[in-house]
Amino acid sequence: MISTNNIFNIKSEADFLAEALKVFKFQFENNKIYRSFCDLLYVNPTVVSRLEEIPFLPIQFFKSHKVLSSQNAIEETFTSSGTTGSITSKHLVTDLKVYEQSYLDAFKQFYGNIDDYVVLALLPNYLERKGSSLIYMVDDLIKHSKNKDSGFYLNQYEDLKIKIEALEAKGQKTLLIGVTFALLNLIERFPFKLRHTIIMETGGMKGMRKELVREELHQILTKGFEVKTIHSEYGMTELLSQAYSKGNGVFECPKWMKVLTRDPEDALTIHNTNKTGGLNIIDLANVNSCSFIATQDLGKLNVNGTFEVVGRFDSSDIRGCNLMAL
Repeated sequence: MISTNNIFNIKSEADFLAEALKVFKFQFENNKIYRSFCDLLYVNPTVVSRLEEIPFLPIQFFKSHKVLSSQNAIEETFTSSGTTGSITSKHLVTDLKVYEQSYLDAFKQFYGNIDDYVVLALLPNYLERKGSSLIYMVDDLIKHSKNKDSGFYLNQYEDLKIKIEALEAKGQKTLLIGVTFALLNLIERFPFKLRHTIIMETGGMKGMRKELVREELHQILTKGFEVKTIHSEYGMTELLSQAYSKGNGVFECPKWMKVLTRDPEDALTIHNTNKTGGLNIIDLANVNSCSFIATQDLGKLNVNGTFEVVGRFDSSDIRGCNLMAL
């Protein structure tokens, strides 16, 4: 078994590499789907000594297979949102405490103590469906804030505006986390001049509005809320960790998560920094599923380990990754 204490106490690049190699060996031996994928690539733990040599499982496998490295009972199944009739991803979680520690420790790393904040959530399309890992996280953050003013808002824009203004008047540190289209709806209805509130967008128009490039979106939100920067959360159903941006779309990972980029035309070739490619994510909190995932996002990795998301692959398939029939 892998000790999650070691995962959440990583302090250096050497620590990360050591834990990643341990998790790779564990998942190679205990995850049937991942083992089959590695076997097709003729890769096993005896020949791997660097992060770049670890195989990254195409994210589509979470739609077609049970991606599990644990024999324990499933405590929760997180599902992705999707259009009617589409196949959604399923993340089978056997230990919710690992997920909880991941997002609570990450929040503390980037923002400090959660109980210093009022947490307001404007996530209407997520509230209307079950199985959202985002709702699970935000609901728990609201509980940990231990503040009676924290809470969810579906489409109560006027109530939310009144609440924000009251908190601003008190100088209360506040986090407003919202899906993109809902934040835009809010500022179209009411003007704001915020000094004590962090605006964090979770991305995605979900078919509600015309898609905007991040720079244009943040410019509109910055002006509408009259804040200096717009924060962003980068997460997905298939991950148990989130990266955060405090402005300009530059994301930083918690200490147990790392991003690499791959050649869009050759999925097995890892790029150097400052080149756009497919995002490969190492999420060691995924110890009981798969920690090495090739996503469908396109992005750029910076020299300091931060990254930017620039788009998604046009095709639903990740070229060069589909070595197994889905």
